Amino acid sequence: MGLTGLEIFKLTPRTNCKECGFPTCMAFSMKVASGAVEIEKCPHISDEAKGKLSEATAPPMKTFTIGKGDAERKIGGETVLYRHEKTLVNKPLVAVAFDDTLNAEEVDAKINNIKDVDYERIGEQMNAEAVLVRYGTDKESFLNILDKVSQLGKINIVYSKDASVAKEAIEKVKDTNPVLMGANKDNLNDMVAIASENKIVLGLEAPTLEELYDLVQAADKAGHKDLILNTTGEEIGKAFENTVEVRRAAITGGDRTFGYPSLVFVNDLAEGDEFMETALASTLVLRYGSIIVLSDISYKRALPLFGLRQNIYTDPQKPMRVEPKVYEFGAPKEDSPVLLTVDFALTYFVVSGEIERAKSPAWLLIPDAGGYSVLTSWAAGKFGGSVIRNAVKESGLEEKLTKKRLVIPGKVAVLKGDIEEELPGWEVIVGPDEAMQIPKFLKELV
Repeated sequence: MGLTGLEIFKLTPRTNCKECGFPTCMAFSMKVASGAVEIEKCPHISDEAKGKLSEATAPPMKTFTIGKGDAERKIGGETVLYRHEKTLVNKPLVAVAFDDTLNAEEVDAKINNIKDVDYERIGEQMNAEAVLVRYGTDKESFLNILDKVSQLGKINIVYSKDASVAKEAIEKVKDTNPVLMGANKDNLNDMVAIASENKIVLGLEAPTLEELYDLVQAADKAGHKDLILNTTGEEIGKAFENTVEVRRAAITGGDRTFGYPSLVFVNDLAEGDEFMETALASTLVLRYGSIIVLSDISYKRALPLFGLRQNIYTDPQKPMRVEPKVYEFGAPKEDSPVLLTVDFALTYFVVSGEIERAKSPAWLLIPDAGGYSVLTSWAAGKFGGSVIRNAVKESGLEEKLTKKRLVIPGKVAVLKGDIEEELPGWEVIVGPDEAMQIPKFLKELV
């Protein structure tokens, strides 16, 4: 249970020195209690007080960093159950599963799919972040596949219930900060030893939540606190129930025993049905898989799944924005038209995509409109004549163009007169209402 601002205040020096950036120790304490600032910002707090506060003010779910270099990601660290309460912190990761029953052609096909599905959406790269290799009975095949997929530069997840095989596998990828899955009541001590020696996250699994709870306590007692919980269960309903209960126990129940991220084998639950797999993965993006394991990746699986994930795991208090500036399409010339839209990321990517589809040289001017949609920014007074004038003047377009044509969104045609007054010498043209109409509009623009 987190401490209140007053409880934290009692542990501060109470000197109001302002070195933390706040006017009083009470103001600082209130911010610490809300999670907006770290206690370490106070340069004069004692080590004893810091020790008391660090555990009490930590998020109910632990945060871990897995992977190395470009593959490095954080999991866990969530503080709320629902996005509207505050924000969700670390997006679920998608892992593609391999196992020792696959032949070389099947392995290569999955590897090629992982490489192929890698695209940008609203300023974020979309791809599978992890690969999971599961050991069954064929150690040689298992290790060979691990060698192959570890070259992809993804997060490596090793799944083996055989501690001796797990140790050999982790030795191959230990420099990539992998995850080790497969610890249970029978092999816990050996698996904890491997994970602790390599300072990596260890995955625990048990037949029931009650047994999983006991296993977490046993791992903690053995000295390993970097854990991820396999909440898959024997069937779909149980997997969903387990994953929700683990998260709820930690965040609303205040039980830090279950304050760890979850991994769910969606590929096992779907039993070969790729449409069911995508549906289950989408459900677990919402409730509450930290790592979601798929049998394979393809565009028809990725597009809905990654789109949903991006929509849910953005901060609702911060508009998704692109940089206000001039963007060029198709090597525009001095007589190419200047299209205008706002800096809301989704609007920009829809409009820019249609301009590219038109294959007509054009400039795209983006003013600072507060990160809102066209109509919202106009209604808020952030997308008016003076804002657009300033954007044009600062862009340097006037010096580049011999034919000054500014195409404004059709939904704010009302701005035409204001812009003409602000930009004498410019021809202000009312463009289409919808982005999908841009290609036809540009082809007909003389």
